[in-house]
Amino acid sequence: MFSSSPECKGEDRVTQPPGDVIATEGETVTLGCTFENSNPANNLQWYRQDPGSAPQFLLLITDTTEPSVVKAQPPNPRLTPKLNKERNRVDLEISSAAVTDSAVYYCALQPTVTGNTKTLYKNL
Repeated sequence: MFSSSPECKGEDRVTQPPGDVIATEGETVTLGCTFENSNPANNLQWYRQDPGSAPQFLLLITDTTEPSVVKAQPPNPRLTPKLNKERNRVDLEISSAAVTDSAVYYCALQPTVTGNTKTLYKNL
């Protein structure tokens, strides 16, 4: 089972579909994240949170106008971000779903998590 945080409000808005995503082992799962971004240079980040644990950084898309992907170290090769051509949605695709993928998944726009890009990269 996968769960996503439904909405985060502020100057910029990030929206995830409410509810759980149920999948069978081995399936490809897509978790959605739509955003309204007043500054296209902001980064969009994906996190996962296991019960009783702090959120864990998964990846970020830097600058949605000229995007590149920065993944956690070590990267999870089964995670793929999908940025749409309108640059207002980044889905997280999880291939070959496993029971161990069950968690709450969050997306966030910088500066929601941190306003200092250098600090963010340092903490990866």
